[in-house]
Order: sequence, then structure tokens, then C-alpha cells
Amino acid sequence: MDDASIYRAVIAAAESGRPAVLATVVRARGSTPRSAGSKMLIDPEVGLIGTIGGGCGEADVIEAAREVARTGEPRLVRVELTDAVESWSPAVCGGVMEVFLERVAGGAAE
Repeated sequence: MDDASIYRAVIAAAESGRPAVLATVVRARGSTPRSAGSKMLIDPEVGLIGTIGGGCGEADVIEAAREVARTGEPRLVRVELTDAVESWSPAVCGGVMEVFLERVAGGAAE
């Protein structure tokens, strides 16, 4: 998905007052599914627009985005795509991404 589609979704969320959160990969080291600059919009009513790579790492970012949507406080999330001993599904990438979350639409923070 191109950035223009994501930006159109940001505008749609803003016009409707939904508290959407933009996730942007700001740093990628090692082998990662997406590079720095990749974006994904988390919109509570529409769902996900774009991707930052899928899997458990993306799920962690989506979970953190809930708090950002609620409070309006931006957050940096570290996504480790390394194989953990306790993991039921080994990570295939082996890299690390840092993802910046910011609320880009919706009402004022509580």
C-alpha cells in the first residue's frame, strides 16, 4: 500500500473524529520485513491500513497503539524479530525495528 492511501485514511479518520494512530518504522537494523519510513494506520473502526510487517511484532505495535489512541501520548516501540527460546513460532527475520506511534486524528487526550 502506498503512503497516499494511508494519508487519505488519516484524513477520513480526522473528519469522522476517530482516534487513529500512525505507526512509522523509524529505525530498522538487521533483517526486517519493512524498512525505515514504512507506515501503517491503526483505525479502531476501519482496521489496519498498510503494514509494518505482520506477525507478533505488528500485534505488539497494535496493542501499544490502543494506549496511544486513548491518551494521545506518542510512544516508541521496539520490535525484536529475533528467535526466542520460549517462542512457539520462531522469528524468521532476526532484526530489530523501532516504531514511532502518534495519534493523528481524534479528540483531545483525556
